[in-house]
Amino acid sequence: MTITLANLSISGRLVIDLHSLNNEGGEGNQIQTRMVNIVDRTGELHSVNAISGDMFKHIQAEHLFQIARAEELPLSAGARVFDANRINADPDFIERTAKMTDGDLLHDLLHTCTVSDIEGVLVTENKKSVPRKSVIEFAWVTGVPEQVQTDSYFHVKYAQDRSSAQREADRASQQSTGSNLGQSIFHRPASSGVYAVVCHLNLARIGFNDILQNYALDVEQRLDRARALLRSTLYTFVQPNGAMRSAQAPHILGFSGVITTSSKPVPAPTVSPLHEGYRAEIDTTADVLNQIEGEGTINLAGFEDMGSFADAMRYLLSDMNLYAYKV
Repeated sequence: MTITLANLSISGRLVIDLHSLNNEGGEGNQIQTRMVNIVDRTGELHSVNAISGDMFKHIQAEHLFQIARAEELPLSAGARVFDANRINADPDFIERTAKMTDGDLLHDLLHTCTVSDIEGVLVTENKKSVPRKSVIEFAWVTGVPEQVQTDSYFHVKYAQDRSSAQREADRASQQSTGSNLGQSIFHRPASSGVYAVVCHLNLARIGFNDILQNYALDVEQRLDRARALLRSTLYTFVQPNGAMRSAQAPHILGFSGVITTSSKPVPAPTVSPLHEGYRAEIDTTADVLNQIEGEGTINLAGFEDMGSFADAMRYLLSDMNLYAYKV
């Protein structure tokens, strides 16, 4: 059965152990992990470990880049080398659009670069300021109060020669050059717990020119990009890249939640999984929206682990169509 998609939302709880994917920086030999303050439904404040939406957006963008390159989807010169400036780092694009109107420039951008279309960009060259809003949005991946903890662990850099003469030479080198060649100690954080995940995909906007209010791409081009976006979103949770993975790759113990989709330009509902009853609230909201918009406008797919999440995404990928705005 063909599935028409306009919007898609993911609300879930991701269980991650012993990770250090997002940190504030370092002070001396102590790495500071990312902490945020949140308020629960009773008004009580909590300080919890969190992974920024920027980090998850970067993870997803890198997976999208690899898929687009493998599938030979259009990429600008900047996006082809995963430059954070994306199409701003494409001299040919900048030159040929110098005298274009903002609407025509955006039309060219959508044709030229899959990553700039989906991930968003602000074109600032030639004294312009033309925005392309991202199609995908991530909230902070936030630890659930009382279900997440961060500890700091002692580490030491291994040095083969630990003789007193070598230590003295290392100290002298550090004082004169600032280099750190010998054995040193440092403290590295590791966080474990249950994390609330919220993600939105506005699939109907793929290839849509927000200025001219029309599509710059045909149906098949939009579908190719939508499939790449869904795959990259799946891979983001299967392998969340980030800081310190070389020796502290996260243990992913589970992922449970709800995928909601809409077949019209209606929000695919989500409720923060920081709330224990988020799934029941999503069910209720979906029922009400279906009463307003018509049965079948909102569909839900629950998942209890990473395997069932992957299978739900596979089902959407198997035979999908995209809603098109009336233009």
